[in-house]
Amino acid sequence: MRCIYRIGGIRLTNSQMKELIRLAQCACGQVSYQGVGTPILTAVCYCEDCQSGGQMIESLPNAAPLRDADGGTPYLTYRDDRWQCVEGASLLREYRIKPDSQTRRFVAQCCNSAMFLKYEPGFWVSTYQYRYLDSVPPLQFRNQIRHRKSELPLPSDAPAFQRFPLRLFTKLTAARFAMWFRR
Repeated sequence: MRCIYRIGGIRLTNSQMKELIRLAQCACGQVSYQGVGTPILTAVCYCEDCQSGGQMIESLPNAAPLRDADGGTPYLTYRDDRWQCVEGASLLREYRIKPDSQTRRFVAQCCNSAMFLKYEPGFWVSTYQYRYLDSVPPLQFRNQIRHRKSELPLPSDAPAFQRFPLRLFTKLTAARFAMWFRR
């Protein structure tokens, strides 16, 4: 029997479900979310906000690291319509670097696991790579390396950019158009 599932407005068969859904959860397993399909992008960010936000969250009691050894924060970024919290949403706590910051970082209160961040005007969610249970797509680029503070050699696993690269904005724009045309 062929089953059809609808997740985030996308129709999937049983075999497609296993292929296309990436599950992530907090360290204790009480909070989980899923991304459907290919993320908009996979990147490591070294901007001052990501470094400050990472330090803030990693300083919480028993919090697991969310940044790489060199201070970069690895993300998988999904469109809002291809991402959802599936369990434990009431356990999420919002953190902002400043009270008026447009970026909100969400942490599972049960175990202080950094889960994802949401940029207020954006139509995407950037999820912390270390929360995923299975393998993740290859890294596409590293950005904002001009703010990198590490003395370690810069990894050579992907192109690195001093600022936000044009391809980041191109991918976000293409994702936005895809959301409009899907409707």
